[in-house]
Amino acid sequence: MSQPQTAFNADLEDCIDNCAECHRVCVETMQYCLRMGGKHADLAHIRLLNDCVQICQVNADFMIRASELHGETCAACAKICSRCAEACTAFGPDDDQMQECAQVCSRCAESADRMAGE
Repeated sequence: MSQPQTAFNADLEDCIDNCAECHRVCVETMQYCLRMGGKHADLAHIRLLNDCVQICQVNADFMIRASELHGETCAACAKICSRCAEACTAFGPDDDQMQECAQVCSRCAESADRMAGE
């Protein structure tokens, strides 16, 4: 096996793992936001978290089954995760759940962006 293929496989596995973690954290964060109410439960914010949950699941599925279209789902995943990270960061540094979500979404966005170019 050539080195580029090995690097691709490592990036692929990394992206699948990041998508799974992002899916989990965004589901947890959505529940947290609904419990918190107020600006946390704003419809647009909940919708964005749900979009992130869904695209991460779909993207992981596409990569796991080696779909030829995984580049397209990775590009969408990177865009949505990046937006979700920005939205969660806006809640400020004192909100641990939102900051964890922002970090996980950022990591997933970077990973998906790398895979979108493969």
